[in-house]
Amino acid sequence: MALAPSSLSDLLQHGFDTVIDVRSPSEFAEDRMPGAINLPVLNDEERALVGTTYVQDAPFTGRKVGAALVFRNIAAHLLGPLADKDGAWRPLVYCWRGGQRSGAFAWSLREIGWRADTVEGGYQSYRRLVFRALYEDALPYRLVLLDGYTGTAKTDLLTRLAARGVQVVDLEGLAAHRGSLLGATDTAQPSQKWFESELAGVLSGLDPARPVLVEAESNKIGDRILPPALWKAMKAAPRIEVQAQVEDRVQYLLEAYDDILSDSNRLREKLTPLKVHRGGALVDQWMSLIAAGDKAALTRSLMQDHYDPAYEKSRRSIGAVTVAQVAAPSLRPDGLDATAGAIEAALETMPPGA
Repeated sequence: MALAPSSLSDLLQHGFDTVIDVRSPSEFAEDRMPGAINLPVLNDEERALVGTTYVQDAPFTGRKVGAALVFRNIAAHLLGPLADKDGAWRPLVYCWRGGQRSGAFAWSLREIGWRADTVEGGYQSYRRLVFRALYEDALPYRLVLLDGYTGTAKTDLLTRLAARGVQVVDLEGLAAHRGSLLGATDTAQPSQKWFESELAGVLSGLDPARPVLVEAESNKIGDRILPPALWKAMKAAPRIEVQAQVEDRVQYLLEAYDDILSDSNRLREKLTPLKVHRGGALVDQWMSLIAAGDKAALTRSLMQDHYDPAYEKSRRSIGAVTVAQVAAPSLRPDGLDATAGAIEAALETMPPGA
């Protein structure tokens, strides 16, 4: 009998050894269950061929061609990536709608002797559960936002706090973006659906009874949008604010953003549109600093004249409530370790209803 979970947490805590997505590589690339591996029974070209044959020739011919390709590919998987699996291995298989592709694969595995199962409704059922959890239901977690101006090393602090056992959600890591105008990295951002799947996977592993620390963000990280349930919870969450000296922030950003600060053309491209919001004189000053190669002065001005005012405006519009302030002695490794300890202590002393 196919697995028919009633909630996302039930599905993600399935207990199987391996989750196998048998859809085509392009379907898998857009989104999949967290932790799934892709063993397609039809690749993209084969799937197109079967569909064309089904329509242009005859449904029977299409099914026959499809069956031949499916079982040939299943055989290749059995002799390849699945060759080392022993008899105790338990796989969970899904396709787009829980139909023929996953059914054929699971049948083959069961005929061999493995206790294989499928997901009722396939990927579409999974996606509905993700949508319900992140768009419709209230999140069952007690979020606390890690707040602070740009350059206060919030992402580094999250990493240190996670190592200490604090529950954290690194939204910038999931979105493959540093969360600001200049925050793009060399890594392409995930699709919106895959971003949500990764987020759902992280959330499902958290303990609702303990606080969850999340970096204060806008509702958009690069091109990825925070799902409504998360954004609503973040707007209502109390905040712990990290404070740091301006020059410490400048030095931190010079290292953290060296890639784009060293790319004059990208800087000009990103900053020129800000004339509408910050005025031509300020943007022209930035252009002069870029031409002079004065990264420190440019970084200082971007913080004081753009990022900090924008941050203050955002906090006022949300009505952010700060319950603790932590002053970082420095933004070097030792200072960040001390700051992480102070944040952890602040979390532990926060009352449950804060």
